[in-house]
Amino acid sequence: METTADVVIIGGGIVGASIAYHLTQEGAGRVLVLERECVQGLGSTGRATGGVRAQFSTPINVQLSLHSLEFIRTFQERTGVDPGYRANGYLFLATSAEQLQTLSRLAAMQRRHGYEDVHMVSREDVQRMVPLLFTDDVLGASFGARDGFIEPLSLLKGFTDRAVERGAQVLTDTEVLGIQVERGAVHGVTTRRGPIATRCVVNAAGAWAAAVARMAGVNLPVEPLRRHVAGTQPFPDLDDGTPMVIELGTSFHFRKDHGGGGGVMLLWNDPAEPRGEDLRFDLAWLRRVLPMAWRRLPRLREAQVSPRRSWAGLYEMTPDHHPVLGKAPGVEGLYLANGFSGHGVMHSPATGRLLAELIVHGEARTMDISPLGLERFARGELMEDIGVL
Repeated sequence: METTADVVIIGGGIVGASIAYHLTQEGAGRVLVLERECVQGLGSTGRATGGVRAQFSTPINVQLSLHSLEFIRTFQERTGVDPGYRANGYLFLATSAEQLQTLSRLAAMQRRHGYEDVHMVSREDVQRMVPLLFTDDVLGASFGARDGFIEPLSLLKGFTDRAVERGAQVLTDTEVLGIQVERGAVHGVTTRRGPIATRCVVNAAGAWAAAVARMAGVNLPVEPLRRHVAGTQPFPDLDDGTPMVIELGTSFHFRKDHGGGGGVMLLWNDPAEPRGEDLRFDLAWLRRVLPMAWRRLPRLREAQVSPRRSWAGLYEMTPDHHPVLGKAPGVEGLYLANGFSGHGVMHSPATGRLLAELIVHGEARTMDISPLGLERFARGELMEDIGVL
């Protein structure tokens, strides 16, 4: 295979697919998406739980979410595919006065930046929303009514199908071996199926983005980090409209599993988890998370964990848990869409639009993404994120 393209996207997951969708919408010419697996969605996209929220602790993440949620609301109209969006909400629990103050401050910031559907609720409100919940230690909570759930593979299909209809091509079984850089500019990529001549490459390689960036001589501080999900057998006592429930103090959270027979998804980010590509499900993690689950939702003691609904996936972490979006410094024609730190699925609509604007028009018009540039790490301008899930 020897071919040419106007834009080559490395990575056929949801971020790469969204960029292809938006590039073809902008008339970017011939767009090639390179996926090393035999089908799309075998990486982080297919292992994502599908949560979407605008309750973040920094304005730029709130803005990314609001742009994405608006797109998701009209996704079926735009692509012909139902994204499975359920606006069940996210409920962040405070069990100390300090946490309650933090949530109140963040809710005020979120409203200032356009998320009008977030507000503080009382312990009694929490009890009414999730009657099975243990709330004796709950002082209050924040609730975002537009937060909720989507089906990641449905978004992947919708983005891909429309991009292909508009002329994009997805090449599977196409591993990238190198990026050709001459005199500080991209000239092509080398794959196992042959070379591709191009002046524009987008790194959308997810947890493997750092290795791709190194092919062009770029140091990208993105590392893979394992995250677990444990799913129970069907648990009809928990209402289908239950929001995602998060303990701010521990990061333990759970949600109804609408696509897995009606069980409950148990999630917790172990702060001691080492960085790496290990995808094995760790039973020691399960032994640590079950007591948290049983305390917060006592009736869960009656539900068995289902091995078929339990798995591990990879987050792509940056030092400040915010993505790297924009041009790669020092390499003309190389663009970065990496390091979403668990938010790649929910922020994929906004990311695709922003990268397409940057590539086609020379600037991101929808919102200012300059704070997310790779240069911030060298400058020491890291952003603080509270409530990393």
